[in-house]
Amino acid sequence: MSNKIRILVAEDESKMRDLISLYLRKENYDVLAVEDGLQGLNELEKGNNFDLYIIDVMMPKLDGFGLSKEIRQFSDSPIIFVTARGEEYERLLGFELGADDYLTKPFSPRELIARVKAILKRTSPDKEQNLIINEGNIYINTAAREVQVAGETIILTPKEFDLLVYLIRSKGKVLSREQITEQVWDYDYYGDQRTVDTHIKKLRDKLGKDSQVLIKTIWGVGYKVEVTL
Repeated sequence: MSNKIRILVAEDESKMRDLISLYLRKENYDVLAVEDGLQGLNELEKGNNFDLYIIDVMMPKLDGFGLSKEIRQFSDSPIIFVTARGEEYERLLGFELGADDYLTKPFSPRELIARVKAILKRTSPDKEQNLIINEGNIYINTAAREVQVAGETIILTPKEFDLLVYLIRSKGKVLSREQITEQVWDYDYYGDQRTVDTHIKKLRDKLGKDSQVLIKTIWGVGYKVEVTL
């Protein structure tokens, strides 16, 4: 069995699909390209697992948002949305559905590759950097990328996991949205700062009311983590 990283590309524009696939294969990734969301869903139903998904938002039969909902039923692998439209509500909806990144066409294939590498680097287990974090009733295993709250495992997207680890490591410090994007999104990020707010909201929801780790909003500045015992 191949040890290559497997990537599913779902894109209905043939030229764009071929271009993305070509650049990914040059980086030695194992790529499966499909032309609509339904074909992507069929691959999932066959039991095929992927390490990363690159999904066009506007596709026939089943759009990118619909496909991402299906993916998040069983997988926390990173999702990158690509789209010809860049409206703010679309970006926020994508992040609400568990996306880790969002690229608006036209974009440079090199930029896509840089973001793919950045996401995979942050989500790949590294034995040399394994760390167990215990704060309040939250347990985090960074190598396994496992999070438990009061003994119950919660499922986080890769970006939510990175955000939680960064916030807890910075416990007691007030962090601006700019600081968070620089540390959690490890590339030059030019998106709307509300992306951070969206991820914080999702993270709070998943930690739940029983969490002893509180993500406090510091109005006009950013966020701060406090631990209640």
